[in-house]
Amino acid sequence: MRAIRLTRIYDHPREDVWAAIADSQALAAWLMPNDFQPVLGHGFTFRTKPAPGFDGIVHAKVLEIVPPERLVLSWKGGPLDTTVTFDLTALSATRTRLTLVHDGFRGLSNLMPRFFLGLGWRDLTGRKLPDYIARAKSG
Repeated sequence: MRAIRLTRIYDHPREDVWAAIADSQALAAWLMPNDFQPVLGHGFTFRTKPAPGFDGIVHAKVLEIVPPERLVLSWKGGPLDTTVTFDLTALSATRTRLTLVHDGFRGLSNLMPRFFLGLGWRDLTGRKLPDYIARAKSG
């Protein structure tokens, strides 16, 4: 099965986008409540509403962290045992490209989760993340 791959351009410096993906409170504001720490090897959970076949808990671990460029997380919940990669590229002092890759989908049991995660990541990276960054900068 193919990975979910999204690219977004934000009119914000790379450090601002990094702060939104590598901080527990920021992640909670636009993604899910969590106990993330930006430390290699740190195991943590994201929590959301349960759904059929999913108890609402994503078990994650920091697999790679290169501030302010790259964050790779394991992502395990329901039938999934996958990875999520956030790559940030500074296009200028005030513009950043985010490439998100959610990979590792296997078998038929991953078809529906992959479909719904694809929709979710599109909304999260297209609306919720940039809205959070704009609010964080102005507040």
